[in-house]
Amino acid sequence: MNQIYKWSRWALGIIFIYAGITKLMDPRVFAVLIEAYGIVPEGLIFPAAVLLPLIEVVAGLFIVFDIRGSLAVICGLTIFFMIILGYGIHMGLDVDCGCFGPEDPESRAFHGLRQAFIRDVFMLLDILFIYIWRRYQGIAPRFLRDFVTDLRSILYNRHGRTVF
Repeated sequence: MNQIYKWSRWALGIIFIYAGITKLMDPRVFAVLIEAYGIVPEGLIFPAAVLLPLIEVVAGLFIVFDIRGSLAVICGLTIFFMIILGYGIHMGLDVDCGCFGPEDPESRAFHGLRQAFIRDVFMLLDILFIYIWRRYQGIAPRFLRDFVTDLRSILYNRHGRTVF
């Protein structure tokens, strides 16, 4: 089960890293997708199109390395995305979910708000599993400062020379 816990974290991390990077590659296209929902004020659309994917990438990287707080951010983002998708479904919007940027297969084949919502439900179940497993096993994610200290010790040997 510890391997499932690890793979669950990595899967979430990779999904969020990939989703964020694809949107950051062309934030103008993502801004158009955000605008299609009609809920972000015009002056905030482009900043949101850059900031949201950056948060996704950082949270994805941090969950892969099991950094404290990253699961909460990913949970919050997933719930936020589900609310937005639910709004789009309720309003009957015929738009791309924007989940994976302009290269999203859903955007080519059809506008898949419902499919994206269902996918997010499964991601939320994965998040719930991770929370429960941490509690059950007494797993405490590490603090960012501890991760940085560990990374420094890997990159530098005792003489201050780079390992690589």
